Amino acid sequence: MDSIMPGCSSSPIRRAAPGPRRRALTAALVAACVAAGLARCADAAGIDIRRVETRLVDNVYWLDADIHYAFSHKTLKALNNGVPVTVQLDIEVTRQRRFLWDKKVATLEQRYQLRYRALTRHYLLKNLNSASEHVFPSLNSALAALGKVQDLPVLDRSLLLAARGYTARMRVSLDIEALPVPLRLLAYFSPAWHLSSKWHQWSLGR
Repeated sequence: MDSIMPGCSSSPIRRAAPGPRRRALTAALVAACVAAGLARCADAAGIDIRRVETRLVDNVYWLDADIHYAFSHKTLKALNNGVPVTVQLDIEVTRQRRFLWDKKVATLEQRYQLRYRALTRHYLLKNLNSASEHVFPSLNSALAALGKVQDLPVLDRSLLLAARGYTARMRVSLDIEALPVPLRLLAYFSPAWHLSSKWHQWSLGR
């Protein structure tokens, strides 16, 4: 005759089904994890203006800037398949007014094109404003050069009024309009192609 130890049961142990509160908590935790993962994916690609400086030399304002580029997977795939990628710098100078909206007094558009040459396995960076070109052995070196803006003429001092305050701001973005038409149509609806920095603003000293 089989004996059963005191305090033990021969029947299988059954766990109570989770209640509505527990299910809601679990769903919230899963949603938070998914949101965190999506945020990390979004942060992985983007453009960040890390430094901007202007200086006045011979009555001309010159600009230096450090920009960090992190292209999305789709952008890199297209680039390495021979699709040129165009980056645009938009710079605006405005005059501050006390009782009216600030007045825009100057704008500048600077464009660069990055292209991969499969035959030589090099990256070609072209300044579309000046037509100057530079060749780089790797994507990292090309992006480092693209992110280093030096001695960019912005504005002639004669265009500014004395005793007035001026501010400048800059934004960097990927130019979807410069893509080939078939890819451009897809890029309009893909967040992976909508890469743009925030506006970076600073005072323009006289």
